[in-house]
This record gives sequence, C-alpha cells and structure tokens, in this order.
Amino acid sequence: MSTNKPLPTPTEISAPYWNGLKAGRLTIPQCKSCGHWVFFPRRHCDKCWSQDLAWKEVKGTGTLYTYTLTRVPTLPDFADEMPQKMAVVELDEGVRINTTLIGVDESEIKVDMRVKPVFDTVSADGTTLLRFTAAGKDMAERIDSTPAALAAAAEAAASAAEVADRRQVRFDDEAAMKSLVSEAYSAWSNQIVVDQALIDEFAKLSGDDYWIHTDPERARKQSPFGGTIAHGALVQVLQSRLRIPLDYEVVGFNNMVNYGSDRLRFPAPVPAGSRIHARTRVKAVEKLPKGMQLTMEIVTHVVGSERPSVINDLVILYM
Repeated sequence: MSTNKPLPTPTEISAPYWNGLKAGRLTIPQCKSCGHWVFFPRRHCDKCWSQDLAWKEVKGTGTLYTYTLTRVPTLPDFADEMPQKMAVVELDEGVRINTTLIGVDESEIKVDMRVKPVFDTVSADGTTLLRFTAAGKDMAERIDSTPAALAAAAEAAASAAEVADRRQVRFDDEAAMKSLVSEAYSAWSNQIVVDQALIDEFAKLSGDDYWIHTDPERARKQSPFGGTIAHGALVQVLQSRLRIPLDYEVVGFNNMVNYGSDRLRFPAPVPAGSRIHARTRVKAVEKLPKGMQLTMEIVTHVVGSERPSVINDLVILYM
C-alpha cells in the first residue's frame, strides 16, 4: 500500500517502544538507579544521567496536559483525519507523550481529563500508533485503521443501506421523475483504496505512464503533491465500483442508455493510498421524444476532503 503519510522508523533505541505497541503494550524506559521514568526513549536517564535503564510495561492511563485542533492537513493524505485532535498526554508515571485523541467530540475535550490508551494498527505490517481517548469511553483497546479495514467497514455499511426500502418511480411519470431533482446529496457510498498498484495497472492499460502517476521516488522530490497521484480518468472509472445508497429506484423502462457526461472536471488530486467515496444528486430531468433523460451529478472525494476530486454530470436516458 503506497501512502504519503509518514510512519515511524524504529531505531536501535526506540525499537522496544514500537515493538511493544504492535503487541498492544505500552513500554517506556525506567532508570534502575533513581527510578525516574524516561520518555522520549534515549540511552540515559535525564535526571541522574545513569545509562542503566530497563524497559517496563505501564498501563498508559494519565491526564490530558494540553491539546490543539488542526483543520488544515499537512499532506493531502491526512484529509481523512481532519480535524485532528493533537494532544500531549501526561502518563501517571509523569512522562508526557505527543499523541492524537480519538473517539471524543470537540466539546468533550478538557485539559486534565482522564485518558486511556488505544492501540491503532495503521499498516499491513502491523505498525501501530498510540492514540488516547477519554477514560470513560466504551472504546476497544485495539483498533484497525489500515485502509483495507476502513474500506471494508464502509462497504459493509453501504451494503446495509442498500437493503433499506426505496420508493419506486416510473420512468414515464414526468412529475414523479422531476420530483427527484434536488440540491441535497445522497449519503456517502462505500470506500475504495486507490493504491499505487491500481494506478500502475491503469497506466499500463491507458498508456499514460507520466511520472507524476507512476514514479513515487521522483514524485516525492518533484511533485507539488508530495507523491504520486491517480489519473483523473481512473478516479472517474472507479465510480462504477462505488455503491451510492439512493432512496429511490427508477422502474418500468425497457432500456437505460448512458449518454455520457455533460460536465467532467477534476478539481483536486487523489494521492496514492487515498480512500475515496462518492455521493450524488439528481440535477435535471427532461422529457424527450425517445424517453426520459436524467442528469446525475456524481461527486467523488478523498475521504475527509471537502473539495471533490471528480465532478461528473452523468446523463442517462430511460426508454
């Protein structure tokens, strides 16, 4: 899975900390000479300067020392996490850890509130980040935030929504069809991950192997997006894999013809490794001699991003 989100790179000194998180344990060094707890990981005690340290497991409970809310992502990949609740937690052992709060609303966050750890698996190799939530929250101690897991959960939710009752609208009932026109969008579809492998396959199929799509190393150095991005046409094509939950169903027709698009735009990039989803609204309905023409505005976004990556006014003729 290719992503531009930075992940931890364990060193000889910090490896026990990261390996402990993978196992669902929080371990930090303690000085054998004076009993002082040490964090961030280092070779010596920052109180008595002894190098006689031992890694020990702690509960991870503590209090919120301070926090801030960030609403502008440092990279497009972080758009799905906005607003981030960045925090400093003071463990009961006295050390402070930079972290992220999850599972709490902004209105619930208070300095000095009691918190507990959540071990968040973020990549397929088991890399785990330490998050915190309010001590009273009924939240799992371990969660899986890998793109595959999040996409599977979103797809399951979308599948459940599809079984809900939908009103049936006859294609030749002009008044009923025009009642579908709305400024409001549907609920979001399932999510899919646009990884580098998928981008590379599309590049081979289309012949568009421009480096901004297919060369991650060069793109990291030269691209204004900090990494490779998906082809706009690829993201448009992927709309067929996004199941958008609709509260209506057009019925009674013999044929449905895709007439193409009245408008197709690519306002924002989709970085490799992003999750995308879509929603739609009926933009126009027109009765023609051949049948009823419906224009659907389908907007595809990177999850968490307010700006769409694809706007597609799809024209469908029901006959």
